[in-house]
Amino acid sequence: MLMDISSEMIHSLLPMFLMGTLGASAFAVGIIEGLAESTALIVKVFSGVLSDYIGKRKGLAVFGYALGACAKPLFAIASSTGLVVVARLIDRVGKGIRGAPRDALVADLAPPEVRGAAFGLRQSLDTVGAFVGPLLAVGLMLMGSNNYRLVFWLAVFPGLMAVALLIFGIREPERHLDGRRTNPITRENLRRLSRSYWWVVGIGAIFTLARFSEAFLVLRAQQSGVAIALVPLVMVAMNLIYAGSAYPFGRLSDRMSHAKLLALGLVVLIAADLVLASGRHWWTILGGVCLWGIHMGMTQGLLATMVADTAPADLRGTAYGVFNLLSGVAMLLASAIAGWLWDRHGAADTFYGSAIFSMMALLGLAVSWRRLTIDRSP
Repeated sequence: MLMDISSEMIHSLLPMFLMGTLGASAFAVGIIEGLAESTALIVKVFSGVLSDYIGKRKGLAVFGYALGACAKPLFAIASSTGLVVVARLIDRVGKGIRGAPRDALVADLAPPEVRGAAFGLRQSLDTVGAFVGPLLAVGLMLMGSNNYRLVFWLAVFPGLMAVALLIFGIREPERHLDGRRTNPITRENLRRLSRSYWWVVGIGAIFTLARFSEAFLVLRAQQSGVAIALVPLVMVAMNLIYAGSAYPFGRLSDRMSHAKLLALGLVVLIAADLVLASGRHWWTILGGVCLWGIHMGMTQGLLATMVADTAPADLRGTAYGVFNLLSGVAMLLASAIAGWLWDRHGAADTFYGSAIFSMMALLGLAVSWRRLTIDRSP
């Protein structure tokens, strides 16, 4: 939650800072955001494998959170797009290092019968930070006369608090490893990942391809004519809905078919895209953003749960890493396409494009419906 507050204070303003202050294009914003988020997802492969190999999660998580906190001052001093790219990559490398070990740690701690609820709760707390951060950014922009750099400097403090809390407040459970340590990504170990797991990986990549960077939600809100200082409120609304829905949908996933819930999530995403593509008024854009938040609450914790359910306990870090590798490649491609559509054809076609990808994902899910059976691993 604390690290999300720190990150979202910056990320809710960064697209406008890039285009308005540094003169970047929408395509450049898409490339920067796609590269940053895909970097985070790809790095999770290595951190997940390493956490399985050494049998420890917390140390890697601490290092990842610390790296993210140290990247924050670079945004405040950035005078060119290049330094923003460096800062985003360092920040996202930190996220990648901590992400898979953190998710594996949640899976280690949570009993199987409430694992969906546990991931939903974790996602909700993450998202609380993700709407508090933009809300703080709005207040600071109003008080500081749209001073982006002031907000970026103040974002350093909750990041440092997150690192301190992890170091002193969390105890990692003991893990008893049988036999000597082996490389988790050997052919023999990868064969232990079930067909159901690989279906989850494929579906996760398609979902990511259909949902580009949220930076484009900020840029769409700016087009509605609202004051610059108030634009981050769209992220507040989206993350408030996301936080409120993630835990209930996480509990629902413990009792409902995962495939059905994923399909419903895609339908909601299509509705969000159509509203955002056709709407021009501030309140219409806000409605589309809220639908986007519901979609996130329905699907993000669910996908994490499905990975945990289909992977052996001693390979969960590796399983999350591989899952995020393919999702990262899809995120880079999706954000680049979104930026290109925005520059060449306008904002509306960007969201129509997302709706088309979502329909393709829904069709793929329908075709594989019977084959997607989730084997719950101990």
